[in-house]
Order: sequence, then C-alpha cells, then structure tokens
Amino acid sequence: MTEGKMNEGETGQQLAMQAQAGQREKKRGPVFRAVKRLRLWLNRILAAHSEVGDPAVFDNDVFPWIGDLEGHWPAIRAEVEALLSKREEIPTFHDVSPDQYEISKGEQWRSFFLCGFGYNVPTNCARCLQTTLALECVPGLTTAFFSILAPGTHIPRHQGVSKRLINCHLALIVPRPIPPGTEGCRIAVDDKIFRWEEGRCLVFDDTYPHEVWNDTEHTRVVLFLQFKRPLRQPGKVLGDLFLAAVRYSPYVQEARRNIADWEAAQQRIEQD
Repeated sequence: MTEGKMNEGETGQQLAMQAQAGQREKKRGPVFRAVKRLRLWLNRILAAHSEVGDPAVFDNDVFPWIGDLEGHWPAIRAEVEALLSKREEIPTFHDVSPDQYEISKGEQWRSFFLCGFGYNVPTNCARCLQTTLALECVPGLTTAFFSILAPGTHIPRHQGVSKRLINCHLALIVPRPIPPGTEGCRIAVDDKIFRWEEGRCLVFDDTYPHEVWNDTEHTRVVLFLQFKRPLRQPGKVLGDLFLAAVRYSPYVQEARRNIADWEAAQQRIEQD
C-alpha cells in the first residue's frame, strides 16, 4: 500500500482544516446535530424497506439502466480525457467539500462535479454534453462527478451517511497492468477487494466501510454517481425527508458555494 508521509506544509494544512471543521460544526446548530444522531436508526428502517435488499455490493442486473449507461462509456471517457489535459485546474475533493479533509489530502483526489445533491453545475454540464445526456437514463440521480485519483493515492477507510443513496462507479480509466510488488488499483467494500474494469459499473452501498488505493504510476478515473435506493413506504418518505434536510444543510450549501466560486474563476480565466 502506498501511503506517502505528509510534509510540513501538508501537516499545517490538515491542522488548519481540522480547526475550520470544528468551527463549522459549532455553527451548524442543534437541528443538524440531531439529524446526524438519527441516521443510524433511520438506516435500519431503510434497510428493512429496501426493494433491492441490503448487500454491500450489488449485482448489476438489479438495475436495468446500467447496461445503457455502460454503452456510453467511450464518449464519456473522451470527455474526461479532454478535461485531464488541464487537470491542475480541477478542484480537489476537499476544496469542494472541506468536511472531507480526513479522507482527501493534498492534490491527489480531484473532482469535476456535474451535479451534487440535486444541484446541477451548468458550466460543467455544458463542457461534458455526452456525459450529461447519458446520465438521463439513471433514475433518482442526485450526484455525479468525475473522481480522479493521482498515482499513489490512498483514500482511508470511511462510511457514507444514508442508505437512501446507492453509489455507482463507471470505470473510465483504470491503470493496467498491476505493478510488480503492489496490489495495484482497487477498492475494498466491507473488507472485500474489488477491481474496476473499464466500461463497467461497480454498484455498492457506501454505508458499509470502504477504502481505495491507486498503487500505480498512472491516474485512475471513474464517473461517480449516487442515486436513490428503491424503497417501500414508509421508508421512501422517511429517506426523502432525511435527504431534504441534508440538501439544505450548511454541509451541502458550503460545497455548492465552493463549486460556484470555482465556476466563476474558470469563466474569468477563459475571458482573459
């Protein structure tokens, strides 16, 4: 496993981000903290009312639209390759969402958002028209972004928030072959190792512990999606109420402002 040591600059950045996270938590108030405490109870209810079961990793046949999405992968890959020509302009994941400082460090994990928690990013969608059109086949889509991992990246073990959402990775660029003496590019979900295959989707429940490594000398890119889990009532309405609370929370609104600021900066660069 490749886990480079942080230099003094990175350590200082981490300490500053931790302090800022503490300040943000204080500002978010009792309602936000109450929602966080409710999520474990709610996830048990959502699992019990799931129409697709509660596995850590799903069989792709459970979601009929996946074949349609995979059919678009060459066009989607072409668009992300064009973006990678200026990868240094793409924000890091923690630039977009500072709360992710524990799993996103330095410049290794970059994210190009098309939509997040139901909020579209019009400028980015316009730059990736084929991808945006392909995503119309995904029912209940809430979030879509290109997840770009530099060589040597390690995303520590972590868990998602709500079983109302399911994650899907459409693999676009996967380093091959596996370098000698390493385990290559991989993801562990609920302590089982999976490897991405270009043009194929990996669908999993991110409330199970998961961890990612890119122990190669090349970049890995997936189209990262979150979509609503098919649920029976009353799980569906309870899950939607929880998502609404998260969507309007300071956590999501801060990320939305950060993306808007990045969009504005990009537009100024293009006009100069």
